[in-house]
Amino acid sequence: MTFLQSTLTDCQLVSLPKEHNRAGNLTALNSSKDLSFDIKRVYYTYDIPSGASRGGHAHRQLYQYVIAACGSFDVLLDDGTNQKTVRLNRPDVALLIVPGIWRELHDFSSGAVCLVLASELYQADDYLEEYEDFKRQKGCR
Repeated sequence: MTFLQSTLTDCQLVSLPKEHNRAGNLTALNSSKDLSFDIKRVYYTYDIPSGASRGGHAHRQLYQYVIAACGSFDVLLDDGTNQKTVRLNRPDVALLIVPGIWRELHDFSSGAVCLVLASELYQADDYLEEYEDFKRQKGCR
């Protein structure tokens, strides 16, 4: 998948493995078995103030799985031509976001935790943080 070729149809909701137990459910992920890439970075956001948003960028090469580990939030996806919003509210469902997709996260519920599994280590030059620059690099008008 290249930055220029990616579209919204490349971003998918993925059901994660879930072990049921009377004491509570468990989701365990094995990079090579359960995911389409090996995880090189994990991070999570929490204590997000009411009305705040996160994201507001695209990546040139990074793949991510975004998971609502607790609570819920919306993810606006934009390929430069089309947009769609995905509501995440289950810890056993991940949203795969591919390179070349602008993302904005908003409408966080109280206590929401956004867990992100990333294909690469943090690299500042992989980020496109200006929307007009993103559209220009995607070849959109």
